[in-house]
Amino acid sequence: MNNQYEVLSPWAEVDPIPLKGITPRLTDINGKKIGMFCNSKAASKPTLAIVARKLKERFPTTELSWYAATETFTTLQMVGNDKDRFITWVKSVDAVIGAIGD
Repeated sequence: MNNQYEVLSPWAEVDPIPLKGITPRLTDINGKKIGMFCNSKAASKPTLAIVARKLKERFPTTELSWYAATETFTTLQMVGNDKDRFITWVKSVDAVIGAIGD
């Protein structure tokens, strides 16, 4: 038997510009305002509550700002009815910690 297979690469052509984060990582969160983003799943808020408690124990001067998603899917915060509220919130914090409550 002379079976032959063509093998294709799953990789597409990529942009030669290296990826980078939206903003630089914080070197210290003391005195910073940290956003706590809860998606619409039930366990996200209790999970972030524990993270928030630990952050305040370790970094007492850190301020926390909470945002709870109202849409079923987290991505809708950027395009849904709450887009303006979400963008205003994001601009008001120095960094964001998010939790998905699965």
